[in-house]
Amino acid sequence: MSIEELKIEIAKKVLETDDEDLLSEIEMLLNYNEKVVLEELPKHVQEGIKRGLKQAEEGKLTPHDEVMKRYAKYL
Repeated sequence: MSIEELKIEIAKKVLETDDEDLLSEIEMLLNYNEKVVLEELPKHVQEGIKRGLKQAEEGKLTPHDEVMKRYAKYL
């Protein structure tokens, strides 16, 4: 899907929804101009992110739905 096609699909979904919370979240995302730069984060946070990315590359992940099933009784 091209970037233009993606924009059109997102615009269609936005126009079709009446969910005010969702629209507010979309607005906040679109208005957020600052991007977090890894180097600006504390060293321990940088290391944690790098460790997580390495684990993801190695396939050491647990799918979201599996985690939700496992911990549903606590929610």
